[in-house]
Amino acid sequence: MDEPRGFSEGARIAGFSVLTQLGVGILEVAFAFLGGSVALLADGIDSISDAGISSFVWLGLRFAQKPPTRRFPYGYYKVESYAALILAFVMMGTASYIFWRSYQVFLNPRPILLPVPALAVLLGAGLIALYRALQIRRVANRYNILSLKIDAKNSIKDASGSFIAFGSVFLSTLGVQQMDAIGGMILAGYILTVSYVALKQSSLILLDAFHDPALTRQIEELVRTNKHVRGVSDLKLRRAGPYIMGTVEVKVDPEMTIREMDEVFSGLEHSIKARVAGVRTLTLKPVPSAKGDT
Repeated sequence: MDEPRGFSEGARIAGFSVLTQLGVGILEVAFAFLGGSVALLADGIDSISDAGISSFVWLGLRFAQKPPTRRFPYGYYKVESYAALILAFVMMGTASYIFWRSYQVFLNPRPILLPVPALAVLLGAGLIALYRALQIRRVANRYNILSLKIDAKNSIKDASGSFIAFGSVFLSTLGVQQMDAIGGMILAGYILTVSYVALKQSSLILLDAFHDPALTRQIEELVRTNKHVRGVSDLKLRRAGPYIMGTVEVKVDPEMTIREMDEVFSGLEHSIKARVAGVRTLTLKPVPSAKGDT
């Protein structure tokens, strides 16, 4: 990953996401109050909360560009994971409010006063969110940025939510007035699902959990391919923002000189970084091998 360029481009696309979501959300809420559609109101509140979420992502990516300091020797890469955690709690609160408001309208349904403008706004919001999601996902996948990947998923959710609200408002105009409220409740459930995924991923990273058997096996095999390596043990990996960091004990011939070890380990680290995307640092610790080690 080209670190400066990746975080810079990620911050730029996140800033664009904040502005578009905020503008669309304000427009939706305005038309919702004029027309009385709870599904449109739910989608508008969701868009505004998503703007706040994207602002956390933008903030995290800005902090990630700061160089390591004495107090933070490993850098600020986990700021984006912390931002993703906040993102999840904001989404849960938003979903709870949307569900409560929709349920109240479901109990007391009322006709939508401006159905055509409401449908037009929802269709436009869905198309804009879909375009935004594709742009964010492109940058997120290119530079392997977790918080931006979550923001991309959230934008996809935002687009599909707008289309669900569109269908609910359309059915409501045909006479099934409860569908407006049902659309709002469906949207609330959708937001809760996405927030759970965001909460789980960010929490695991902040707790230094790592479960990727295929990647772990790939690194072990790359180390073992070196003819000077007699065994691999105690491989520990963790994620820090978009990067993977870790340590591994490498069994070597006890008669190897320090210079030979340094050459072997430098070559191994360079090879692993070149072949495994996202590896930032991998500290190799020499362990004298015993008879029978392979």
